[in-house]
Amino acid sequence: MKNKLRIGIEVQRLFRKKKHGMEVVALELIKELQQMDTHNEYIVYVREDVDKCIQETGNFKIREIRARSYATWEQIALPAAVKQDRLDILHSTCNTSALRLTVPLVLTLHDVIYLEKTDFKGTAYQNFGNIYRKLVVPRIVKMSKLVITVSNYEREVIRKRLNLPEDAVKVIYNAVSPKFTTQLEPRLIEQFRTLHTLPEKFMLFLGNTAPKKNTTNVVKAYVDYKKSDPDGLPLVILDYDRELVYEMLTKLNAVDLKPAFLFPGYIPSEDMPLLYNCCTLFLYPSLRESFGLPILEAMACGAPVITSDTSSMPEVAADAALFVDPFSSEDITLKMKQLSSDSGLMLKMKEKGIKRAAEFTWKSSAEQLLSVYHTLAE
Repeated sequence: MKNKLRIGIEVQRLFRKKKHGMEVVALELIKELQQMDTHNEYIVYVREDVDKCIQETGNFKIREIRARSYATWEQIALPAAVKQDRLDILHSTCNTSALRLTVPLVLTLHDVIYLEKTDFKGTAYQNFGNIYRKLVVPRIVKMSKLVITVSNYEREVIRKRLNLPEDAVKVIYNAVSPKFTTQLEPRLIEQFRTLHTLPEKFMLFLGNTAPKKNTTNVVKAYVDYKKSDPDGLPLVILDYDRELVYEMLTKLNAVDLKPAFLFPGYIPSEDMPLLYNCCTLFLYPSLRESFGLPILEAMACGAPVITSDTSSMPEVAADAALFVDPFSSEDITLKMKQLSSDSGLMLKMKEKGIKRAAEFTWKSSAEQLLSVYHTLAE
């Protein structure tokens, strides 16, 4: 039997209500590790918050730490706790970590977009985060025993950007939770549809103020789609300020299309499978992704996907999506028309998507991660 390890897993914002993709990934891996590893000891470091989404088990302890800010939590409170807990290894899961540590570090670096360009077009919070990562990440990477990232595309970007050798960066793919499935009760889907006043058929787009999510081009493309087909599908935009969209419509001389845009607001992560099952097709024409987890989640729920031909998205989607040039609103419009008007193509993309999503499991990802812990601790 292998030696028992004391492993720290840092996910500062895991308990916040509105989780980002990085926290979702860490949560799924932690849940799998809890199931498969009863041998090693784990301490999960989080910031105090409202959503206690994991529970302690015999060998998994949760340490909630208070701090005034993200930076003070990470740079002052975290290293103090790690030193006190006498770990064998610390795994920081969300791009950054403490600059002064007394134990070996594994870093999950989801992307280095903030090192490529900081244009300050996001929110103040996003801009601060980009500056912070720009200062911290190059130093953290150099002190890490191993960097984990989520796609081969991103691995090569990281290696070239930070001048790292081949064996310094390992790929462990993200995966799809079993809750994302086509096997949901029709009654629950219809209840969800009624609750959020969703139409029988619609396109779904995960709106976001981050520039890379390409909201401006999606809105422009959809306006052109509706102008060419007034009876075309409505567009549901998730978790986005409708006034920002209405400002875009004013600039595009398309205020008459306001009723075609629907805004259900924030949908909790546990309800996302229901939303994907409701939609007719899913739009994900992002400008840049290190992985693109919503692509697989939508596919697993049977939603045909339109996504970008750039960065990691072709690697993740393979032949199971319709690809667009995300910088061309005309191309996005064309693919909207093509997919929404062809029921045979929709069925084909649905079947391919379900098969593709099934290739990515959190159990496999967690097994690879556990192997990394043991290898680095030897």
